[in-house]
Amino acid sequence: MTSSWWQGAVIYQIYPRSFQDDNGDGIGDLKGIIRRLPHVADLGADAIWLSPVFTSPMADMGYDVSDYRDIDPTFGTLSEFDALVARAHQLGLKVIIDQVLSHSSDRHPFFQESRLTRDNPKSDWYVWADAKPEGSPPNNWQAIFGGPAWSWDVRRRQYYYHQFLPQQPDLNFHNPEVQAWALETLDFWLDRGVDGFRLDAMNHLFHDADLRDNPPDIRAKDGPDYKPFEMQYPIYSKNRPETVAFTERMRAHVDARGDHALLAELGGDHHSAEQLSEYTAPGRLHLAYNNDLMTADFGADVVRNAVSGVQTGSPCWSFSNHDVPRHIGRWAAHGVDQDGFAKLCCALLLCLPGAICLYQGEELGLLNAELSYDELVDPEGLTFWPDNKGRDGCRTPMPWENGVTHAGFSNAETTWLPVKSEQAARAVDLQDNVSGSVLSFYRDMIALRQKTDALKSGATRFEDTSPDLLAFWRGETVFCAFNLGKSRWELTMPPGLSRIIASEGVVERGDCLDMPANGFALFAAS
Repeated sequence: MTSSWWQGAVIYQIYPRSFQDDNGDGIGDLKGIIRRLPHVADLGADAIWLSPVFTSPMADMGYDVSDYRDIDPTFGTLSEFDALVARAHQLGLKVIIDQVLSHSSDRHPFFQESRLTRDNPKSDWYVWADAKPEGSPPNNWQAIFGGPAWSWDVRRRQYYYHQFLPQQPDLNFHNPEVQAWALETLDFWLDRGVDGFRLDAMNHLFHDADLRDNPPDIRAKDGPDYKPFEMQYPIYSKNRPETVAFTERMRAHVDARGDHALLAELGGDHHSAEQLSEYTAPGRLHLAYNNDLMTADFGADVVRNAVSGVQTGSPCWSFSNHDVPRHIGRWAAHGVDQDGFAKLCCALLLCLPGAICLYQGEELGLLNAELSYDELVDPEGLTFWPDNKGRDGCRTPMPWENGVTHAGFSNAETTWLPVKSEQAARAVDLQDNVSGSVLSFYRDMIALRQKTDALKSGATRFEDTSPDLLAFWRGETVFCAFNLGKSRWELTMPPGLSRIIASEGVVERGDCLDMPANGFALFAAS
């Protein structure tokens, strides 16, 4: 069997609002992305994943789509999108774009029509339900961004369902017309040359047609939840068997168009490994990224359990993205120094089996930006401050050049989120081709992965080690050892190792490896 491009791929996530502003309005755009694509190509990535650039009122920064087949003027035009795809392909980069199919914007013409009457052509394209006799919502489902997942509409005199914001009504995938429309939307972008889709909130696609109440979440907890959504097991509002069945239809549809990739987000679940295997079983989705390493927990056992838990299916590992705090700060208690810890995390991530997602700026070793409440735009942060400061801290603009306005991101007077001095101090130009920089290490480590088959596709076999040490084989030819703690450890090396192919801080002493905190080494077998 020949391998597809997405197997073992390194995928670089671009958050368009924050990558590069070329028209001077303080918001990133497609022309800016085109100008900066050589940075991604020089990094050695196989593909870019572009977060939403579709027409949107931006209630949730583009994840509320009002036209799935056009580009929001904030970002540019369809012709500029075509130019971006062409330039990416010229540089050897595949292009994956977000598809937010589970819900639309409430400004979408489909929803505007659906809410008018109960018998119009789009009346059943969204999830509508009558109130209970006393006027309350039809069931107990909760929205992820807070409050009930139902909003009252005075025109239809019914509730509509929204798993996120009230401005993001859920499409009714029990309707065959909605399913056909979703596949036609994929075709529209495949016709424009994209190589795959990142499927947002994929496990939210279908809901229980009988609208049964979710049971309570009875797990032991340290304290009360701050989101009512987390007080339930959402077994009826997500991860429905109909969703898994629809993945087979999507896979067959996309495969008929060539070698493309479907990368699913399976968010917010307690059994991600099992669900990943189910959603990426043969004939279903190509990839699903695993959330187990995007949490607050970190350590040898966490990594070992996450990787060992994925026995089947196609994982895609990521430490950071646009929805979680940047991992260097999230796991700061485990780091000895910022640069050293960033390199450790880079090496570890790129040694994991499956595809890899990198989030823009992590190759610079960025921390989350510290923002004040008045600087926030994210509805999650605005709702749950200060316990949850939202996602803006990981979405601030990319720092390209230190010492210039907004670190080279924009020449506007103000930007949609500020560029803090701590970010500017780690700008690309300060690390580019600088020996020992985090950026240089990312380039070297990606190059090593790209030329080492064992790191891309070899089986993973863990060794028994001290509690803070993580050691494993990739295939039969690469041995990887990491000290994820803050104490020095010695590791007895297995026989048959010939040379170190990447390392930081470790010293060989006979058949032992002296490993300082955050030290690591990769060996080639003889």
